[in-house]
Amino acid sequence: MSPRTVFRTVSIAEAITWTALIAAMLARYVFSAEVPFFFAIGLAHGVVFIAFVAACVVVGLNQRWRWWVIVVAAATAIPPYGTVVTDIVLERRGLLAGGWRLQATDDPRDAHPIDRLLRWFLNRPWLFVVVLVVVVALLTTVALVAGPPAG
Repeated sequence: MSPRTVFRTVSIAEAITWTALIAAMLARYVFSAEVPFFFAIGLAHGVVFIAFVAACVVVGLNQRWRWWVIVVAAATAIPPYGTVVTDIVLERRGLLAGGWRLQATDDPRDAHPIDRLLRWFLNRPWLFVVVLVVVVALLTTVALVAGPPAG
């Protein structure tokens, strides 16, 4: 999977969970309908939100985005469907082009500890996936303990 494919997949997943969450909220709060899986829909949306932020960081570091581009890209998961717009903008600007940086080059940035750590994990994809899943699970647990965004 290329960085573009990872970003696009998580971006679309975030939009899908937004759609499910909005539909469930409309059914529950506007039409007073019983939504049996309301918690599960909210949980899925939260997990994918955190996964999108993680994807922004990993893809952004790999593609050498400026720090503020990573932050803005991650923040676009907050409004509904912002991730899809972000995907389109990043694609048009060529910021999703290229593969994973698995080898060091002559670029002096490759000597930076963050770049070396990223390459180390990218060369061990199964370990990287496990670590990312654990991080997403831990952050989801923290979010569940903290409570819903609106209180």
